[in-house]
Amino acid sequence: MKEGGNVSLYIADFRSLVSIIGDWGEKALIHHFRKGLPSRSLDQLASYPSIIDSLEDLIDITMELDTRYHERKNEKSHHQEQKPEASRSNSSSSSQKKKNFQKRDNPILLN
Repeated sequence: MKEGGNVSLYIADFRSLVSIIGDWGEKALIHHFRKGLPSRSLDQLASYPSIIDSLEDLIDITMELDTRYHERKNEKSHHQEQKPEASRSNSSSSSQKKKNFQKRDNPILLN
């Protein structure tokens, strides 16, 4: 699977291959499944708190982690899109304040 590939499609393809080749044994299937995952998924699995003993558990956890990854990626993307708008409105309001300050007709005199 390519680094930016879709984990869901990889899982579907992997399951199709397993149905064709038959049972290689749980450990061998886990090994080959992990081998095809992108490094981001392997990094997420490395920090997973428990040992994963079955292929189905590994697939379920990988799907869950990948879903969370994409949700967070979308949040970041959405946040990045909104950030320039906020900075533009802040800069325009501060420049407006400067103009208002400079437009005073009557200077303030301090005695």
